[in-house]
Amino acid sequence: MRIGPVGENLLERLAVRLRLGPRPLVETHGTLLLAQAVMVAMRAGVFEALAAGPLTAAETAARCAGDERAMGKLLGVLETTGYVRSTRGRYTLTRDARRWLLADSPSSLRDNVLFRFVEWEWIAGLDRFLLSGRPLDIHAAMTAEQWGAYQRGMRSLAATLAREVAWRTPVPRGARALLDVGGAHSLYSAALCRRHPRLDAVVLDLPAAVEQAAAMLEREGLAGRIVHRAGDALSDDFGAEAFDLVLVSNLLHHFDPRQGRDLVRRAARALRPGGVLVIQELFAPATARAGGQLGALADLYFAMTSESGTLSVDEMAAWQREAGLRPRRFLRFVSFPGAGQQSAVKS
Repeated sequence: MRIGPVGENLLERLAVRLRLGPRPLVETHGTLLLAQAVMVAMRAGVFEALAAGPLTAAETAARCAGDERAMGKLLGVLETTGYVRSTRGRYTLTRDARRWLLADSPSSLRDNVLFRFVEWEWIAGLDRFLLSGRPLDIHAAMTAEQWGAYQRGMRSLAATLAREVAWRTPVPRGARALLDVGGAHSLYSAALCRRHPRLDAVVLDLPAAVEQAAAMLEREGLAGRIVHRAGDALSDDFGAEAFDLVLVSNLLHHFDPRQGRDLVRRAARALRPGGVLVIQELFAPATARAGGQLGALADLYFAMTSESGTLSVDEMAAWQREAGLRPRRFLRFVSFPGAGQQSAVKS
């Protein structure tokens, strides 16, 4: 998957194929404005306003306390992008918009899209990263408000994958104790505990994350079965032979290799015999070309915002072997291409 020029008619498709169009213009000015159009429409409540039925641009503007002319221009962009359609001057949501952008949709990415406003500031620091090589260390710099947006955004993204995680994670037979490292929003723990009624979970994350995610955990209705534990994955002792399953999801890409190896070692020590360590990540293919444009963008993003970048399957499995575990075959997710699980068993 990639971002770039896509011809909308035969002549444009030919121009793209022959590389005649102004590609850098599309990939900078076009994508810059499109991202802001969707973000601002979300924050202004445009999609929620259209959820109940068709509205004109004027009616939509009135619902969102905006300007009619400006709203018409914005709706034009959303229509050509496939989020709304118009009939005789009245706009309705498409199936994609209803699925991904409405707050009450089970697949809603609303909070994740709103989190782009926080990330917009981070990405603006790319030039400084390029010159200095020093990452932003976002977890140390975020305000309480940004931590809240971060947790809501990560939870809405996790919702697209939680069902598959619950079904495909290799939970040992008879497992009772799960340690979820770095999963403050608790959605994966909740999905696994519902799938496995005998399983209880401890969710370890930074104090600022736990504080913002406490209400999310309460809404899951699993009081007593899932508890938060404020701590630091880089230094906390996870215990010895205390858990049947340890899940480390979308966390190791924030740490350098030394830190990652140490975390995996402590996670392995925390497993009971027969227990499983599950590393869940956006994985880095053998070459950047094989991973595609979005894979390379993810690698750059994580390097810029924290310490590391995306990890290869071989790296994850090697760390598990060094910790005395037996790696299993890598599992690729169907519902989130480019992501998967590298699991390993403790003998």
